[in-house]
Amino acid sequence: MTAPEHIRAIDGDGVEVCIHPVGMGSMAQKIHSEVVLLLGWGRAILLQLAHPLVACAIAEHSLFRAQRLRRLHRTLDAMLALTFGTPEDVGRISRAINAAHRGVRGKLRERAGVFPAGTEYSARDPALLRWVHATLLDSFLRTYEFYIGSLAPEEKDRYCAETSGGVESLLGIPAGYLPRSVTELQTYMDKMLASGEITVTETACNLAREIVSPAVLWPGQPLVWLMQLPTIGLLPPAIRQAYGFPWDSRHEAALHLSAELVRGLLPMAPSFLRHWGPSLNKTATRLFDLTNTSNWQSLR
Repeated sequence: MTAPEHIRAIDGDGVEVCIHPVGMGSMAQKIHSEVVLLLGWGRAILLQLAHPLVACAIAEHSLFRAQRLRRLHRTLDAMLALTFGTPEDVGRISRAINAAHRGVRGKLRERAGVFPAGTEYSARDPALLRWVHATLLDSFLRTYEFYIGSLAPEEKDRYCAETSGGVESLLGIPAGYLPRSVTELQTYMDKMLASGEITVTETACNLAREIVSPAVLWPGQPLVWLMQLPTIGLLPPAIRQAYGFPWDSRHEAALHLSAELVRGLLPMAPSFLRHWGPSLNKTATRLFDLTNTSNWQSLR
């Protein structure tokens, strides 16, 4: 099956743009197809929240606390649609993302790190979009290599280039603004972490507790424990410490043991359980429902 030369979609300003799909056999499809990549979502979100403007935007303009699992499901759906979807899927997702971003704007109520009170933020700010995108790239690459297997430098470069190009067009980000190689990605991440812009605020800590220790029904508790290990353990040490998460040699040993177990079991897992597909997507939807305590009354 040959991918179309381009897909017509709507960018952040409501203008029709043409983007090049990743196509069959791409690195984006290879990496995003793995269900175990879910173990990297928590780390990415905690890094995003460590930017005071992102944390404030999420706290004031989303139902994060009430619908955190639904939010994860919507984000997952968007990633899969942009990677594997039809032109219609890509157009649908891009319109939804841009519509949601359009109303997210405001000001910091108090100083946060290098940002004084009154600093304006917008979900359409290319600088904030670059931070969010980079945390996802960095977390997915680290999770893939930690739990599945190593990637060659050229494979990681292809992944960065494939995922960044289409996102720029869809979200109205200047061309070339997002990292196109793993070297660019690492340089940017190091620069941001050393800049003073990345500061864990009280708002970020409050939101982080909902990610690390969510209130779930008993069927989801083992999954929460499994996800806590990479969510906390794969964070940069300074960020982990700023959040106040305890971490010692026992946690580190448990993290590496979990990785060994996953790497040992994955080759034996049937594809319909290991990789995203229509049936597994439906199962995931049901799982999000079952582990959401807000649905408990409806299940009784």
